[in-house]
Amino acid sequence: MDSVIARAIKAQYEPVALLFSEELPEGAMQFAEGKWGCVMWLLLAAAAKGRPAAADRRTFGCLGGGTGLGFGNQYENWPGGIECFYNFLSTGNGPQDGSGAATAPGLRRNAASDLAYGERYIKTPEATKKFVDALPMIDVPTRYVVLKPLAQVRPDERPEVVIFLVDPDRLSALVVLANYGRPDNENVIIPWGAGCQTIGILAYREARSERPRAIVGLTDLSARKYVAKQLGHDLLTFAVPLAMFREMEANVPGSFLERDTWRELMADAEEREKGEGRR
Repeated sequence: MDSVIARAIKAQYEPVALLFSEELPEGAMQFAEGKWGCVMWLLLAAAAKGRPAAADRRTFGCLGGGTGLGFGNQYENWPGGIECFYNFLSTGNGPQDGSGAATAPGLRRNAASDLAYGERYIKTPEATKKFVDALPMIDVPTRYVVLKPLAQVRPDERPEVVIFLVDPDRLSALVVLANYGRPDNENVIIPWGAGCQTIGILAYREARSERPRAIVGLTDLSARKYVAKQLGHDLLTFAVPLAMFREMEANVPGSFLERDTWRELMADAEEREKGEGRR
């Protein structure tokens, strides 16, 4: 599957298709069963390295990643119970936490401090419960959730979401294009959530709405920390449900992407990128 948008914005990385599949693509990257890993690394494998990646109900890397990709509410399996997760995301379980969570499968090895004192991403455990209750939990209908370069998508495959990894200039272009053919100006959202949720369950919900919206993500500070060495510090995700992606693709011809403002902005960016490459 080709992308007119990717060519028009001179995308730094190949767009990535997220699809549900019963088949594991040949050579797909997967986390080992029971081993912790951030789902955003799977996105990176598909985008930056040009290879497919996949997760199933035993290889989703972390409990948050399993939830974000659509393998049910994995927070219910949190060591010590879901109440401990509510505390983890907010004020913490206390330094004498006896749940054994710090060494439990599906949690990163350096989780002890956050388990005790909280990540502090939500103010209270009560507010965290409301956040989790509002998530559009889903149990995907297939064995695998696959992430693969868009160019590798076969004609018989149907992506749920197309994901761009973009810098601020290209993100701005995608935001303009998402609104370009519509009569209103609120067709892109930035919900708070995990990096995997903004390319997964939140994007799935948009895909099933009458007027799907695109989602800006990778505003998750933890995910940004995990992928910074591979991505740097200036990229965000832009997840587009398939129907909206096709709409945006059709709107490229005749749009601002063929006018001087965009061309000059890209020319400046390319000069800057060349200069950084020479250093």
